[in-house]
Amino acid sequence: MASAVSNPAHQHAIKSQVSWFPIIWFSGLVLLCYAPMLISLARQWGEDQDMGHGFFVPLIAGWIVWRKKDELLALGTQPNWWGLVLVAFAAIQLYIASLGAELFLARTAFVISIIGIVMTLGGIRWLRALAFPLFLLFFMIPIPAILYNRVTFPLQLLASQVAAGVLTALQIPVLRDGNVLELADRQLSVVEACSGIRSLLSLSFLCLVYGYFFERRIGVRVLLLAAAIPVAIVANAGRVALTGILTSVKPELAAGFFHTASGWVIFMAALAPLIGLHQVFTRAARFVHARRQYAFSR
Repeated sequence: MASAVSNPAHQHAIKSQVSWFPIIWFSGLVLLCYAPMLISLARQWGEDQDMGHGFFVPLIAGWIVWRKKDELLALGTQPNWWGLVLVAFAAIQLYIASLGAELFLARTAFVISIIGIVMTLGGIRWLRALAFPLFLLFFMIPIPAILYNRVTFPLQLLASQVAAGVLTALQIPVLRDGNVLELADRQLSVVEACSGIRSLLSLSFLCLVYGYFFERRIGVRVLLLAAAIPVAIVANAGRVALTGILTSVKPELAAGFFHTASGWVIFMAALAPLIGLHQVFTRAARFVHARRQYAFSR
C-alpha cells in the first residue's frame, strides 16, 4: 500500500496548509530587530581575515534549507507555541548584552531567535529536520573574547615551538624565547592572529559542510570535525615556519601581501589531509561494519 505522503493529492493538501505569510512576517521582524547587530557582524567578517567564512555560513545554511523544502512541506506544520518562549528569551538576552556591550551574547541571541521561530511556525518536526543548518549558523559568530584569550597563548607557544623545530631541521639558525623566534637578521613574534584558534573555526565549518555532503555516517562526520583541531594547529605552525623560511631568503616576503597569501595557501593545503583522513575513516568504518556482519553471521 502506498503511504499517504506519496499520494500527490495528499502532498498538495499539505502544501496548501503551509502559509508563507507568517514565515516572511516573523523573519522580517527578526531582521529589523537585530539589524544593528547584523551590520556590525558583517563588518567584522569583512575586516577580520579569519572570519571571512562568515559570509558563506548563512548562504550555505539557506541552501540546505532550500534543498529540504519538499521534505518540510511533506512534514506539514504543527506550530509549537513554546518556540515563542525561545524568542522571548533571545530578546531578553539581546537586551542584557546591549547593556553590557557583550557582542557574543547579542549575536547568539539572533540564532536562538531563528530556532524559536522555526519551532513556533513549523513545530518540533521542522526543528529536527533543520537541526544541521541551524547549528551551522553558530559558526558565523566569532568566539567570545574570554575563551579566545584563555586558549590563544598556549597555541601561540605550540605554534612557535613546532616552527622552531622545522627551521632547525632545515638548518636555519633560530632561537626561541616563548612565542618569539630570533632569526639571524630578524625577530618573528607569533602573535594572537597566528595562534590558529581563528582558523580552527573556518576549518571546523568546512569539515561540517564537507561531511554533510560527502558522508552519511554520523561517526565519520564526528571524527572529521575532531580532526580539524590538530590539522589547524599543524597548518598554522607550518605557516609560521614558512614565514621564517621566507625571512631567511628575503625579509620582504615575510610581510604584506606575501604573508597574507601564505595564510590562504596553508589554509587550502590543510584541506588535503582532511580529505585523506576522510578516506581513512571511511575504510575503517567499512572494515568495522564488515567484521560485525561476519561475527553476527557466525
